[in-house]
Amino acid sequence: MTPQRLSLFLFLLLVVIAGSACGKKGNVPQAPPPGAPANAAAPEQYHQTDAATLAIPQTKFFKGSIGSRLGLQMKLTRDGERLTGNYSYQKVGTKIDLKGTIDKDGNLTLEELDTGGKQTGLFKGNWLTDKDTGLISVVGNWAKPNSEKKTAFSLHEESIEFSGGVELAAKQIKETNKKLHYQIEADYPQAAGAVDNRFEKFNQEARNLVTRQVSEFKKQMVGDAKDVATEPIPAVEDKSSVPGSTLEIGYNIALAKDDLISIQFDLGSYSSGAAHPNSSSAVLNYDVKAGKVLKLADLFNPGAKYLATLSSYCIRDLKKQKDKLPDDAQIDSGAAAQSKNYQSWTITKKGLEITFDAYQVGSYAAGPQSVVVPYSALKEIIRSDGPLAQFVK
Repeated sequence: MTPQRLSLFLFLLLVVIAGSACGKKGNVPQAPPPGAPANAAAPEQYHQTDAATLAIPQTKFFKGSIGSRLGLQMKLTRDGERLTGNYSYQKVGTKIDLKGTIDKDGNLTLEELDTGGKQTGLFKGNWLTDKDTGLISVVGNWAKPNSEKKTAFSLHEESIEFSGGVELAAKQIKETNKKLHYQIEADYPQAAGAVDNRFEKFNQEARNLVTRQVSEFKKQMVGDAKDVATEPIPAVEDKSSVPGSTLEIGYNIALAKDDLISIQFDLGSYSSGAAHPNSSSAVLNYDVKAGKVLKLADLFNPGAKYLATLSSYCIRDLKKQKDKLPDDAQIDSGAAAQSKNYQSWTITKKGLEITFDAYQVGSYAAGPQSVVVPYSALKEIIRSDGPLAQFVK
């Protein structure tokens, strides 16, 4: 073969190899999302995830419990296979350091450490990604070192996206009154870590919302005691058969960003001697930029019939749940286009979430119901300069 032909042959061979490599590059499958089996096909919503994105350290905030009573908050930073962070029990508040690992299948191990670096506990579980919301859940077991006794734990990610080291910490009001035979446990969030005072009013509003509920409950207890002043207070040994009155307030963070915070409070109360406890909800939607509590009307164009739009969507959605909500008339009434029916709402990334308290659209046994109204169904009436505009595509 002449030198010229050899050169031509080598050139054509390189072209073929390059073309083959390009063709293969376009068919490389994406890595499965965290929590998916190693051999599972990646769901459609994760097709845009690439190695560069996964390599960026991500900090996430969780809320959950160990067992049925030990409520906790956890902060975790994931950097590749390494996990670091801390957690605290809401009733205590002291932060406990965490370090551990997570593999490609979402299996994680977290050691909890005391101030001297000694291991005091071990979390082992799975890191799971919700296909619809993209939020993370962590479930598994917690145990003390060298102990075979395990306690189930579960955590769910809260949609917190503050910058500059700002965090939401849980504060608690706890009170027991033996004379009036009641207990109070009420949690509320407080923003901390800001270099300025832009969250000061939010903190005040959150604290005031809960203290008002506590004050009203205590007044009711005093009033109830006056009504039964002639009746003997149950002796200590009888309290197991005559439960005392209770007030419990917890909260869920629907959204927390530098410019917008949306919180739902869950209120549970029981009056001694009643047939069953009561539950209700309250919300705090706060515009950080404007420094004010948002009303539902603030989200929509002036004059827009937003209640009619919300009502129409919610009624259709609720009537699909025939197994839990068989009474169409109660749905039509409880979700009618009246402001009293739409007092409990929160802002999420997916849409405006409406909560209907127990009895509102169904029986007590059915419990509270919620409907997420997608922003696509509201885009024609959302204020272009309002807090929801950032979610409208």
